Amino acid sequence: MLDPEPLLDDSPTLSEQGGVRYLHFGTEWVQGAMRMAKPDELVLAYTQQMMAWLLFLEPRKTDEVAILGLGAGSLLRYTLKHTPALVETVEWNRAVTAICRMYFRLPETRRSAIDHCDAGLWVEKTANFGRYMALMVDLYDAHAQGPVRDSLEFYQGCHRALADAGVMTVNLFGDHASFPPNLKNIREAFGGRVLELPEIDAGNRIVLAFKGPLLDVSTRQLLERAQDVESAYGLPARRWVRSLLVQHGPGGSLAI
Repeated sequence: MLDPEPLLDDSPTLSEQGGVRYLHFGTEWVQGAMRMAKPDELVLAYTQQMMAWLLFLEPRKTDEVAILGLGAGSLLRYTLKHTPALVETVEWNRAVTAICRMYFRLPETRRSAIDHCDAGLWVEKTANFGRYMALMVDLYDAHAQGPVRDSLEFYQGCHRALADAGVMTVNLFGDHASFPPNLKNIREAFGGRVLELPEIDAGNRIVLAFKGPLLDVSTRQLLERAQDVESAYGLPARRWVRSLLVQHGPGGSLAI
């Protein structure tokens, strides 16, 4: 189950344009980006959407967040900069971690830990069960088409890793054969408690999945929270909420 298909060269490579440094895995596909003048900024729109769990949860110092797939370290830098949470990052390729340390200003802090482990094995570790308030799952190889971990068992493991009340965000490709089976597996693993954000960038589609008590918030409450997220985190949260409300249909609340 955990053996991936033969990969292209996964050795990390760099490019730069317009003050932005990009990470690649031996192809033209972008695996991450960092604005040199503002390294904590989320350059790519899909990485901003990966933080959409902030609409529903407010992290505290004692909370833990996990990032599955380091990429260029964008989500790690942002989460450490803008939240007080402890962050664990799962990255199987040590070369990616090394290049992030050299060229992408990987933070070195006690609040951050990197586990060089296959994400499919990481979710099976009992030490991770019921631990994280948020999971951000972005697992791609050099093909950069579909996630390398996408089975029902994997997403069930993600569900187990979340705390009693937690949210997972997953980066998928909307216009790709991998999207329907991934969405099906996520829905099954999370009991159908799934929301989708609109497709952006080069086809990225972010899916949110929920664990815990039924969430039933009024439109007013959600819009007020979106305003708070925009003010505190500089993210386009009201745009996300408008999309979710349109998707969810007319009514005075969002129940998930």
